[in-house]
Amino acid sequence: HPTTLTVMSCIGPSKRSSTVQSFKVMDVLQRANQLESEGRTIYHCEVGQPESGAPRNVSQAAVAALNGGPVESRLGYTDAFGLMPLREKIAAHYNKKYESIPAERIGVERIVVTTGSSGGFLLAFTACFDTGDTIAIASSGYPCYRNILSALGCNLANIPINEEFKLTAAELRREIQQRKEKGLAKLKGLILSSPSNPTGAMLSVKELQELCVLCEEEGIRFLSDEIYHGISYGKQEATALSYSSSAIVINSFSKYYSMSGWRLGWLILPSDLVDPINVLQQNMFINAPTISQTAALKCWEEDTIEELESHIAKYRASREYILKEMSTISEIPGKNVAPADGGFYVYVDLGEDNVAMESGLGSTEMCRSLLEEEGVAFTPGTDFEDPAGNLGDRRFRISYAGGTSTVQNAMVRFHHFWPSWIKRVGGTKSK
Repeated sequence: HPTTLTVMSCIGPSKRSSTVQSFKVMDVLQRANQLESEGRTIYHCEVGQPESGAPRNVSQAAVAALNGGPVESRLGYTDAFGLMPLREKIAAHYNKKYESIPAERIGVERIVVTTGSSGGFLLAFTACFDTGDTIAIASSGYPCYRNILSALGCNLANIPINEEFKLTAAELRREIQQRKEKGLAKLKGLILSSPSNPTGAMLSVKELQELCVLCEEEGIRFLSDEIYHGISYGKQEATALSYSSSAIVINSFSKYYSMSGWRLGWLILPSDLVDPINVLQQNMFINAPTISQTAALKCWEEDTIEELESHIAKYRASREYILKEMSTISEIPGKNVAPADGGFYVYVDLGEDNVAMESGLGSTEMCRSLLEEEGVAFTPGTDFEDPAGNLGDRRFRISYAGGTSTVQNAMVRFHHFWPSWIKRVGGTKSK
């Protein structure tokens, strides 16, 4: 049937889908899980998956809702923006935690409960940007920013981070000036996380304020990803809501609240985006999962916060252990290890001497060999770095979300593996 064959040959994936790269950490996880299924012991330091499940009160609230009466257990649609009591609790959280937020910026009418932060990204990107717009991202950053924006037909301006692994107003101002001089398209937006994934670097209060002011002066929509707020180690956390009337704040229940699989997050919007995002949410998601919203009402109870803060103590111990162990590896100077101010990652630059990329011996091969030989799963920097550069195959990320014992065992095995890696690289370079 030649006609049928001709028609079938025209059917295939969209060009848009071919622009999206895989999320490499999930590829690492897939191989790690495969080895685990074969009986290997694997130390998971690849994903940002908290060791703990949801807080007890949250889980119990979900069970109570499922087992409740006809009304409670129905768990039907909510308003597109989410349960009003949950939005009120989110607003109260911002009032309590942060200083100097004008009251109108955290009104419940501006709070959208989303299907995880991922749903929030899609809503924000489609509401703010059109095909062909140029969006700034940090050269080291969360890969899904790059991948989702590319799928939506946006152009990316990868701004190099500074020696402190940060993108500040200084770096953004330099990019703006260079674009003006070269006649390049104006930046339409900036998305940035602080604390950062993968670097853990965290903007100071002054740095965040300066970035917000510059974005407003230049007409750049700032999307502030604050998903790792609550997980920091001494530096003061600040929200863009304190310094900008046009910024969007993105947050989630996945990290601090340890509810990654519940697929629940939120946006806090400037007034001009309330109606557009309401329409998009109605059409794309209808509403975030009702069972998750119902359970999340328990997130700010005193004993829930006490439980969550015990997780932070474990993260802090794991962080200190990794940083101490990395400091004993003489081939990797301290300046090559990102500051790990917040979140649950340590990001490491192997440096030019510890890779031989012309022979395929970069961080991708190092992480592959480490997993196969020692059962330790780290994530190569190719997931996070500007693909136009070569730093992705020099850097790697260690997640310490999976527990102190996992981290300690992983670092013991990494130390065992390291000399063989150095010998392998050295042997290649001497040829």
